[in-house]
Amino acid sequence: MRLDLSLYLVTDPELCAAHGLEATVLAAVRGGVSVVQLRDKHAPDAELIPLARRLKAALAGSGVPLIINDRLEVALASGADGLHIGQDDGEVAEARAALGPEAILGLSVQTRAQLARLEAGRLDYLGLGPVFATPSKRDHAEPLGFEGLAELAAASPLPTVAIGGLKAEHVEPVRQAGADGLAVISAICGTPDPEAAARAFPRR
Repeated sequence: MRLDLSLYLVTDPELCAAHGLEATVLAAVRGGVSVVQLRDKHAPDAELIPLARRLKAALAGSGVPLIINDRLEVALASGADGLHIGQDDGEVAEARAALGPEAILGLSVQTRAQLARLEAGRLDYLGLGPVFATPSKRDHAEPLGFEGLAELAAASPLPTVAIGGLKAEHVEPVRQAGADGLAVISAICGTPDPEAAARAFPRR
């Protein structure tokens, strides 16, 4: 499956609650979202696995991959297209060995030091951020701003997606900084019309 990072949706169970998570995701995909990441820091695996399976089935034929945040077991059990992990969510080599060579594997990176330690051959893309402070992740690293984003994107050996407080008006600055796309949560999940919100993001 081709990996198009241009508009990467990260779900939030609370922000998606108004329409329901599955309905929100499908509306966002109709609006042009190119990747969906299922992210829930609190739900048990036993709850996330059937949800991930339903999302995977709903996305079938769309060309939009389903990535699971942090939970390797959920990714494996649900047949998701891949996994995204943070710096403290396990070893890249172990995740790749468990997932196999065809799965998508992404890693969050906040600093040049983390970039220097990359196992790039085992990864498919990097999430760079946060660009701005964001309430959806209270324990985030110091915001990069577009200058910091550009520095990391230029040094990255892999495709990159920017994350952290980004909205439709940030598409051009993110592109100018050299990232391949941007990841959003509240700019789509927390809106009255997720499809229209996704359509508001300019395309190349």
